[in-house]
Amino acid sequence: MNLALFDFDGTITTREMLPDFIRQAIPPRRLAVGKVLLAPLVIGYRLGVVSGTVVRAAIVRFGFTGMPLAMLEAQGVSFAASALPPVMRAEALARIDWHKRQGDTVVVVSGAFDVYLRHWCREHRLALICSTLEHRNGVMTGRYLGRQCVLEEKAQRVRAAYDLSRYGRIYAYGDTKEDLGLLALAHERYYRWQPMPPD
Repeated sequence: MNLALFDFDGTITTREMLPDFIRQAIPPRRLAVGKVLLAPLVIGYRLGVVSGTVVRAAIVRFGFTGMPLAMLEAQGVSFAASALPPVMRAEALARIDWHKRQGDTVVVVSGAFDVYLRHWCREHRLALICSTLEHRNGVMTGRYLGRQCVLEEKAQRVRAAYDLSRYGRIYAYGDTKEDLGLLALAHERYYRWQPMPPD
């Protein structure tokens, strides 16, 4: 049996979808204020002096604190059903189907939110490892539950969930530097759908 690990945004999809979900899920007035207040962080990110991890944490805190969980869940269901299908990369879906036909274990490993990814993965019968947003008593806290599933955290979570020694071959697919730890787990690695040379 083999293991296939897929990043989501930009690998399975044609572009990053987390910003689209944030724009859909956060109420318009709060979103408008957040664009102004968080603009320095976003500019710093674009200049390479602020990490994406810091920017995402700030957006989550400002945008989702106090939001009812039921409201966010409804947004996740809607987003998975309407926003994701048009941006699926045909070659990615074909490759996922190929792995499934081989009997491989296929896992989406993403920094995006479980609130919409779990619906898409359930529809496509895929396992999921991703970032989760914290809630208490039905209200969003504005924090991640645990660490964001990016960079080396992706590889750590895969190792925690799967005994890699059980798999004859490991495949990994990614498209940014945040996927390099994930790609390092694999015998066959694809970066932006191009094969990477072996170590």
